[in-house]
Amino acid sequence: MAKATTPADLTITPRDRRFGREGRMGRWWLNNDPIATAFYNALSVTFPKGEGFFIDSVRRYRDDADPKLASEINAFVKQEVIHTREHVAFNRHVVNQGYDVSTLERHVDEALALTKGKPPIANLAATMALEHFTAIIAHELLANPRHLAGGEHEAAALWRWHAAEEIEHKGVAYDTWLHATRDWPRFRRWWVKSLVMLITTWRFFDGRRRGILELLRQDGLTGSRVWARLAWYAFGRPGMARKVFGAWASFFLPGFHPWNHDDRRLIARFESDYAAAVMAPGEGELVAA
Repeated sequence: MAKATTPADLTITPRDRRFGREGRMGRWWLNNDPIATAFYNALSVTFPKGEGFFIDSVRRYRDDADPKLASEINAFVKQEVIHTREHVAFNRHVVNQGYDVSTLERHVDEALALTKGKPPIANLAATMALEHFTAIIAHELLANPRHLAGGEHEAAALWRWHAAEEIEHKGVAYDTWLHATRDWPRFRRWWVKSLVMLITTWRFFDGRRRGILELLRQDGLTGSRVWARLAWYAFGRPGMARKVFGAWASFFLPGFHPWNHDDRRLIARFESDYAAAVMAPGEGELVAA
């Protein structure tokens, strides 16, 4: 069995923040750039239902986990519930700017429908792969301020906050996978997780591409020049897809674990902004927006 390397002193801390409830977000809130704005808007639309899927997939294995992992799963769930609430609110802003997100939501429903009837371990594997995506995107968002530079304050703050917590709990789904497959041969575990990551990668990029192009279509932006601008944004400058490729590929290496790269310093860089929102251990039910 591969040995998990989550830091022994890691604390997963839900930060109960609310963003952008006052005022109105601009249509192109990120640098007045429709391409950049559509990139994040399309991603946000996937989060409420997607994170609900993550919660269900991981929580299913909590009861027979060791106390440390069970505690981390509980904290993971709390963080993801708050993320869902905040992206529901963010997505309301997107709709209020005149965007119809029903097609994007249908894409999410179609993707989740593929998981229906699958064994729990398959859903956990998909969650593990998608959590790797969120973690490497989160790292790049915080490591390179250029991605959100010029964005409206509350919108950019939401994404930085979310990124910090995604880094913090990046090992939970993977450790749950190691726990759930503890009796598997190492090669079987590697083969299954690698296959799932390849399938997930295709679906992730195809889904986000379709979502971004749909939002841009609603802005009246279509055609080859728009495709070229989107490709440059993703692979050129600021180049999110290009910059996370190495971290994505590391998933396939023997001995991989999300915490092989300890990037908690990025959380500390933003921690003081959320000190007042830190939830005490055992704090009660979260209140909906």
